[in-house]
Amino acid sequence: MEIREIADKKTWEHFVTAQGPHTFLPSWNWGEFNAAMGDAIWRLGIYDGELVGVALVIKITAQRGTFLFMPHGPILDSRLTISNQRVLEELAQYLKNLAKKENCSFIRISPILDKTSSNEKLFAALGFRKAPIHMHAELMWMLDVVPSEEKLLKEMRKTTRYLVKKAQADGVRIVASSDLDPFIHLYEKTVERQKFTGFSSRYLKQEFDAFRNDEQIKIFLAEYNGEYIAGAMIVFYGKSAFYHQGASVNTYPKISAPYLLQWEIIREAKCRGMEFYNFWGISPENEPRHPWAGLSLFKKGFGGKALELMPTQDLVLSSKYWLAYGVERIRKLRRGL
Repeated sequence: MEIREIADKKTWEHFVTAQGPHTFLPSWNWGEFNAAMGDAIWRLGIYDGELVGVALVIKITAQRGTFLFMPHGPILDSRLTISNQRVLEELAQYLKNLAKKENCSFIRISPILDKTSSNEKLFAALGFRKAPIHMHAELMWMLDVVPSEEKLLKEMRKTTRYLVKKAQADGVRIVASSDLDPFIHLYEKTVERQKFTGFSSRYLKQEFDAFRNDEQIKIFLAEYNGEYIAGAMIVFYGKSAFYHQGASVNTYPKISAPYLLQWEIIREAKCRGMEFYNFWGISPENEPRHPWAGLSLFKKGFGGKALELMPTQDLVLSSKYWLAYGVERIRKLRRGL
């Protein structure tokens, strides 16, 4: 088995999209986004005679520590004849050598694997431990958008279906746009109202720019009374649409614009031939006080089912790791996550 970097976008994208992962984080353009943000990246190909897997690796440099991070990876060929354990062993050794060269104190992986006891044992056997925080969505809400619009409406929660139709009757208009500025304005208002740590305008612009040239991203805005009152940044990748960023203002609390907004995004996903709409992260079922509980209830109203991935895994390489561990544990507690 051999691991080497892939420099050809076509080769990378052909492999990743053929596997149909429910994520866009291993995409070529997500790598471009991270590079534009100033992070070093490696696009690794895993070869066993032929290409059998890929892994996007990002060097994260922060006050809490420096580490290598693999978002929702590795992506492995579904026809793989060698074991996942062997692939991960080879990959882990490669990353250990790279981490040493890059002066990193640990390796972090957010696996794109179902949360099962066998997968947990697999990572434990390789020396990994559960990370103190998650980096990206690990519990996602997925909607199959292949059925007809009539069936999708029928399978919504009754209240959700009513609020979609109410927004239509109230005159809410949904606009698909390539203009990011109105969304950023809404996003900043959302951060201010809900008092959470949001992404910077630079982050949002770089993400949008990374996917725009391949027409893999779109802004959807809900307009009412001449104002934009809700918006979403949607990534279209492979056979899925992803609700990655959302925003709204509370100017008209009785106008159910966010419901119609989501419905029109679902319709657009169908028009593009997508098979799934990934609402991204939700809160655990048994945590009603979770900060995402209200948003999760909103997402689930459209129908669908949960997809639970393995929790983020850390491979400790240096005692410096424990500083990052402590900082992240405190951060998690403060955020109520």
